[in-house]
Amino acid sequence: MSFFKTIEKRRSIRSYSSRKVEKSKIQKILKAAWMSPSAMGMQNFKIFVVDNPKKKEMLVKATYDQEYVNSSLVLVFCIDPKRIKFMGNRGKTLLSVQDATIAASYAQLAATSLGLSSVWVGHFKEKAVAQILKTKLRPVVVLPIGYANEKPKPKKSQSMKSLIKRI
Repeated sequence: MSFFKTIEKRRSIRSYSSRKVEKSKIQKILKAAWMSPSAMGMQNFKIFVVDNPKKKEMLVKATYDQEYVNSSLVLVFCIDPKRIKFMGNRGKTLLSVQDATIAASYAQLAATSLGLSSVWVGHFKEKAVAQILKTKLRPVVVLPIGYANEKPKPKKSQSMKSLIKRI
């Protein structure tokens, strides 16, 4: 699938079949995230692959009962600001978040290119998610991935003109 076709096809899906995501596809998704650009190549993030069914159920509760978080594959992207040693507070507070979210975007697009679906979950209890993962790192994205069990409606977007300003 071409890059632009992948972008067009990617949609937020909130219902998944019980079909398991193949290990080869999981590895490709993780590799895409690993290859994503980051500040000074520092990769200021960590990706947690949640396989444990009990942990997934706990994540559902930590995401304010978003049931679709209990999908075949759940990735949680956390910032790791300790990796960015020489860029001060901006590195710790902004660049780490950018790195993690860019990696999550690459994972999401890779999943789409492999025939999978996903939804970006940003509404969750950070401390609860960190406790579930047993980490002191700050989670910034929960990304459920799986085979769609719904057909998305046509996407409604603002006009490009309203989002772009030439100066």
